[in-house]
Amino acid sequence: MLNTLNRTPGQEFFVIHPLDDTPEMKVDVSSLGLMPRTPLVRWALHALRAYVGVIGLLIAYRVVELAAARLA
Repeated sequence: MLNTLNRTPGQEFFVIHPLDDTPEMKVDVSSLGLMPRTPLVRWALHALRAYVGVIGLLIAYRVVELAAARLA
């Protein structure tokens, strides 16, 4: 990290805009493979999937309920 408080006179810093900078190498995600998961992470992901499923069912039930009330 540069120390800007104790810099010598005449020392200059140049700011380069990201669009003018040279492009950096990106990570090839096809060669990464699977991430290792602990049992706690696996449990949390299953709980999140179940939660999203239940919320989806509740939304579907509410839509059907509103449609039935509209037709009656």
